[in-house]
Amino acid sequence: MNLSYNKGLVFISSCIESLCNEKDIDRISDYITDTEYNSYLYGNRNDDHGIDAIFIDSEGKEIKLFNFKFRERFKVDQKQSFNEAFVSTKLVNCIMNESIDGLEGKLASYVTKINELLNGNEVWKLSLYMISNEALPIEHDESAIQQLKNVYDMEVISICLPHITSIMSIRPAPINAELIIDNDSLMSYSESSISTSKSYVIRLNAADVIRITCRNADLRGDHNCENFELLANEKIDFGVLFDNVRGFVQRSRYNAGIAKTLREEASKLFMYNNGLTIVADDIKAHPVNGHRKVRISLSGIQVLNGGQTLRTLHDFNAADKSNITEYISKGELLVRIFNASNNETANKIAEYTNSQNSISNVDLKSLSTLQIQLEQLLDEHGIIYSRKNGDTGIHDEKEYRYKISMEQFGQILFAYQGFPEKSSNQKQHIFGKYYDGIFSEDNFNFSNAPQLVESYYEIKKAYSSSTDSIQKIEQKIFYIIYMHKVREDWSYEKCINMLEEALSSYYPLSDVTLTDARKMIQVRFRESVSEMLHDTEL
Repeated sequence: MNLSYNKGLVFISSCIESLCNEKDIDRISDYITDTEYNSYLYGNRNDDHGIDAIFIDSEGKEIKLFNFKFRERFKVDQKQSFNEAFVSTKLVNCIMNESIDGLEGKLASYVTKINELLNGNEVWKLSLYMISNEALPIEHDESAIQQLKNVYDMEVISICLPHITSIMSIRPAPINAELIIDNDSLMSYSESSISTSKSYVIRLNAADVIRITCRNADLRGDHNCENFELLANEKIDFGVLFDNVRGFVQRSRYNAGIAKTLREEASKLFMYNNGLTIVADDIKAHPVNGHRKVRISLSGIQVLNGGQTLRTLHDFNAADKSNITEYISKGELLVRIFNASNNETANKIAEYTNSQNSISNVDLKSLSTLQIQLEQLLDEHGIIYSRKNGDTGIHDEKEYRYKISMEQFGQILFAYQGFPEKSSNQKQHIFGKYYDGIFSEDNFNFSNAPQLVESYYEIKKAYSSSTDSIQKIEQKIFYIIYMHKVREDWSYEKCINMLEEALSSYYPLSDVTLTDARKMIQVRFRESVSEMLHDTEL
């Protein structure tokens, strides 16, 4: 696989990770139907019929078809091509005709599944995502695109470079802002009566929220801005969301609710919404206008909670130039601004304020000092440590060898420490009740993290080159990591063969027939493997 295609593959996987909210690299691999990708990885050169990936969103009831185009050379005026959309209709025709003739491998399986869903009683949306690193999107009001929608009842969604940069992690310069707040809209807080460091809870106009988080530094600093029409064309500065634990959610049922409230009941936004939690490196507050108002200067702001609300505000603003004056300026939000110059304090605020909402433990831990240090360590060894969806490495210009999600690394580490049966079966607890033990320096020397990731990928490579009769599943890799730690004298190939022997000779206490996957989550099986490792002669 050449360097150009490698870049294209990173482009595809990173976009899928962000747009489908999926961190598991193996699952992302399952979604990819691209001919060249599957030929390189599996030796199956099946025609992709113009569709490079497929994702079935069970929660949102959306069938997402992806067509990717990666350009090696960037041109500022280059626009996405209509032809790519029509190339993709080869597979759409198969779906519409309920036929898998000419389809092979995972593509045939996906079309079969899609037709089962479309023939069911639930309502499913069919969408074609046209994604490229070009500067300009397809015009959706063009007759050709409208024809696709009418003929196939399929929405065509164009995503190009400006949108892609917004959904990837951005490492920002400090963002500063100024506010003027009425006394009756503000409450101050300090940890003690003698503390000079104060935090604030304020009632803030939604238009001011857009102003202090926009890309225009002059507007962010203009606390006297009363002409909200100036904000109509302003975009969000995604740097304010760098420390937000949530990855980008392309479509959320909550986003639609916020937009509906803004349009129909803007004055009730304050009551219906949880508001924002902001931290700042420094907060300076001065009474003005005869102590009737307070001027607040914020340095280095980050929105730790309320990122989806903020995005929706900006999206609603961008939808129509009149929205800022007609709707947004009539709403208010509760905004908590904490002085958190100490990074650990900011991390705890992010964790504790988000733990009240529906958010995973792995995301809550993504801002801990240890996880950030691991990201930096692995980066030095050419490995992307994906703490959040869309992470593409610390240095844009750097060529990375591997990418591993924080969740995957937790599973690998758990297996390495002697619990391969729990790496899959109880992975939801790795960043919960087991976290302090797994990510403890007493149990693992984190300077060895790069070597552990290297081992993971070497084992994957060894499995990919093993015989076709061996079932290749992620759980087996966790066992090989554990086995090789105990028996460093064994090659990965020998560990693989010994594990296969253990699986074939293992019988549960009951008469129930178990798959290999079910066997490997049993403590009794892991104990039998442990006995084999210690009983086998060196």
